[in-house]
Amino acid sequence: MECPPQTFEGLKLGESTNHLLAAFADAIGKEYVLSTDEDKEPYLTDWGKRFKGNALAILRPINTSEVAAIVNVCKRHRVPIVPQGGNTGLCGGATPDASGQAVVICLRRLNQIQALDLENATITVGAGAILKDVQNAAILQNRLFPLSLAAEGSCTIGGNLATNAGGVQVLRYGNMRDLTLGLEVVTANGEIWNGLRGLRKDNTGYSLKDLFIGSEGTLGIITAATLKVFPLPITKVTVLVKVNDVASSIALLQQVQKVCSADLTAFELISSRAIELVADRFILAQQLLQDQADWIVLIELSSMESEEKIRLDLQNLLMDAMNSNLVIDGIVADSIQQSKAMWGIRETIPEAQLQLGNVIKHDISLPISELSDFIQTTNARLKESWPDIEIIVFGHVGDGNLHYNIVGINLEVSALLENRRGQINQLVHDQVYLHNGSFSAEHGIGQTKVTELSERKSFVEMALMKAIKKSLDPLCIMNPNKVVLREPD
Repeated sequence: MECPPQTFEGLKLGESTNHLLAAFADAIGKEYVLSTDEDKEPYLTDWGKRFKGNALAILRPINTSEVAAIVNVCKRHRVPIVPQGGNTGLCGGATPDASGQAVVICLRRLNQIQALDLENATITVGAGAILKDVQNAAILQNRLFPLSLAAEGSCTIGGNLATNAGGVQVLRYGNMRDLTLGLEVVTANGEIWNGLRGLRKDNTGYSLKDLFIGSEGTLGIITAATLKVFPLPITKVTVLVKVNDVASSIALLQQVQKVCSADLTAFELISSRAIELVADRFILAQQLLQDQADWIVLIELSSMESEEKIRLDLQNLLMDAMNSNLVIDGIVADSIQQSKAMWGIRETIPEAQLQLGNVIKHDISLPISELSDFIQTTNARLKESWPDIEIIVFGHVGDGNLHYNIVGINLEVSALLENRRGQINQLVHDQVYLHNGSFSAEHGIGQTKVTELSERKSFVEMALMKAIKKSLDPLCIMNPNKVVLREPD
């Protein structure tokens, strides 16, 4: 059941707002308590413009102590809390509801790069640090922080942790859970847990950090993290190849893993329809479309070996793949600029979809062995039911994560898609589970999928999740009705 509307306990209705705003001002400074409609507006709508809420105030603390002070005020008066980072999420997880009872705690001022330990290969940063800034801080010390995704110029580490973000290099380095050694968290009780330990082995009880990673602020507020960094590769080689079908791309993946497993960083699958969306922006995309091929694969190798050796290995591999009819043709980047153009094609697709109108997006994961059958079967079933749609597919096929998106054949049809969203989602997600997959891979649950999660998860799984929520957030003030729907005591 949903958490019911919260009330400000111990306060008269007329004076409750002013009393709370004054308490927040005492905690963090009046100038960092935004309460006018104009000041609140930028924080109230999600990136995809699907959810718009309201808030009592937007609070902008600068450190963990201030976050804890805010939580203690909210705990005393049962004020709901919505943590927010870069506000780039795709499931409404950082957007308040329409009641105006919640406060949004914007963590962007907690943006410090606190420490970079070269000997221990770790970097400790505040939750508000922009992902790109963390990448750059590592590069300045000849190190790599490998999380990479399209929103890296504006998303924050706290948001990446809250959704257990993946991105394009999961195949080699893993997602945020794999990249995190320690956390600092403000609990729903207003206490600070300092778990910023840069240890790769710490077998002293439950792994608390793994509870908070991926919990979308429903159990506590992550304020800092100790993350892994890696030696900066000296060589990167990027290639785009054309293949006839998904099965060929999977066979190619196996071949690349066999020959270049330690160096394989990314393996992205892109449908030709997705390439068409960006053809007017990239000459390279136009070249890819000249000879008919249904699918394009983007491969990147990064290594400590010489560029000459990596290029030779890759060229020999692609020649073998062409001889065995796995690959139709390919382009190996011959400069940094061309490599950036190849990645530009991939990273521009999500934005380019918007020109088609309303997009019904699916962030799904499947066993790699099921990808080909899933796409063929689901495409056919969707077209049978709704012939006036088209399907745009791209994603991180190396780890089984697809972005499987539905649009209308024209803007008029796309405008009507919202009325079909529930039916389309159910068909796609039913197919996902028939193929032993998950309907949420890296975007989180938020508001978009919270009801469906309770339907897809087993009774035992949901009972365990609710028990954790009840234990850590008994008042149900931490991002209520996101991830887990629960009625407080």
